[in-house]
Amino acid sequence: MQPILECVPNFSNGRDPAVYGRIAESVRAVTGIQILDISADPDHNRTVITFVGSPQAVEEAAFRSIATAKDLINLDNHRGEHPRIGATDVCPLIPIRGITMEECITIARRLGSRVGEELGIAVYLYAAAATDPSRENLADIRRGQYEQWKNEVATNPERKPDFGPAEPRPWGATVIGARPFLIAYNIYLNSNKVEIAERVARNVRFSSGGLCFVQAKGFLVDDQAQVSMNLTNFERTPIYRVQEMVRREAARYGLSITRAELVGMIPQKALLDSARWYLQLDEMEDDQVLELRLQQAVTEELTTDVETASLKRLAPSAFIDAVAAPVAAPGGGSVAALAAALAAALAQMAAGLTVGRKRYLDVTIQAQYIIDEANNLRHALAAAIDEDAAAFEVVMAVMRNKDLSEEEKAEALEAATIHAGEVPLKVARMAHDAARLAKSIASIGNVNAATDAAAGAIMARAAAEAAGLNVKVNGSGLKNKTLADAWRAEVNTITEETEKIALATTLIAAERGGF
Repeated sequence: MQPILECVPNFSNGRDPAVYGRIAESVRAVTGIQILDISADPDHNRTVITFVGSPQAVEEAAFRSIATAKDLINLDNHRGEHPRIGATDVCPLIPIRGITMEECITIARRLGSRVGEELGIAVYLYAAAATDPSRENLADIRRGQYEQWKNEVATNPERKPDFGPAEPRPWGATVIGARPFLIAYNIYLNSNKVEIAERVARNVRFSSGGLCFVQAKGFLVDDQAQVSMNLTNFERTPIYRVQEMVRREAARYGLSITRAELVGMIPQKALLDSARWYLQLDEMEDDQVLELRLQQAVTEELTTDVETASLKRLAPSAFIDAVAAPVAAPGGGSVAALAAALAAALAQMAAGLTVGRKRYLDVTIQAQYIIDEANNLRHALAAAIDEDAAAFEVVMAVMRNKDLSEEEKAEALEAATIHAGEVPLKVARMAHDAARLAKSIASIGNVNAATDAAAGAIMARAAAEAAGLNVKVNGSGLKNKTLADAWRAEVNTITEETEKIALATTLIAAERGGF
């Protein structure tokens, strides 16, 4: 089952749709990403975007959104009710399915390193990803907000970031981490006295002796007192218990709850737990909820054995549509990576149809080696699909940046172009490796899969040639002509060798297939 990772970055702009709209578009542009919710709050001047996808896609989308926010949001001009320290204030990763918290921690730290190194943003790791216990709590990192951070980051050792420069920049710092699901939940009182909201918040939050797994602060929003809360573990401290405690604390001051609101998403279980408590449905089962029962039936249908499942459901139509769209990325480089990934997949399939068959016991070790190598290639090439598009976006971002001097732009463009050429060069190398594996399994493996292996080699040849074109066009724009010449020579060799391998594999398949 495909692992699913969630990301819920908070951006310091909730008043300009053009700004948070462009940030959302940078997320949506990543293949395999689904945006679940965009919640913009003009009073807090903050937007929360909730999106899910594969771990690789989520990591890339998070990086692009942070890069976009950096270019669009200046903290020196930012005012809002909610505490903040950066343009992308906080970027948490949440495991949803098929991924562990430990894997999320690894992704958070890798993302933080890339943001610090490539974007020049000070990055602090928090929650489960924190490298220091003093930084597990987001509020401790954000103490004094952007203004105090700006004054202290270069001189106070306690403010030294985990990644990136310890320098005050107008985009501030970004806090990246891994944590369980968090419910952002606000309750409004029938008063305009913010001091009462703060008193209620103080009594409810854990840090002041209140409920475990509850963070709370009082605000004045639309001339109404608001108790703004983050519920960090709704299973240990359920939402209905928080609601009732706020109700009792407010009653001490003669106030009542007028309404509540969610910021972002909420797990279904949290609502079902509240329904059981308020309606006293102690014996209610989840499958008594009509929509859940229907969802279960649909899930069972979609998880039928892959051999009998409709191939239409497996077709990468979203990627095909993205390529067909009249935009520059994803383009030929991403398609080359996909073609090479399919080549590796076909080699892996042919080897998988060989292992365990009595007729091919003598080649089991070789076939298993091909499975392992092809699997590694397939995943690396799948990641390169997004990586190629992202590298192109970096080049375009440099070209559009009006804040750089001509000298700075030339230097940044050279670096971005080198990276944009290195990605398809890597794809070409891996395509060559995929072709080699396809030839090997076509020669020794299950004869019934020999033509599949040959198809893989042909795909690898196309991938190598397409990737090579991208390498050359990027090299043509480099000032470093020595590097450009080296690239050109290498891709020429790769494409020539891959073509020979593809031809040889086709002949092997024809001979073994008797046609």
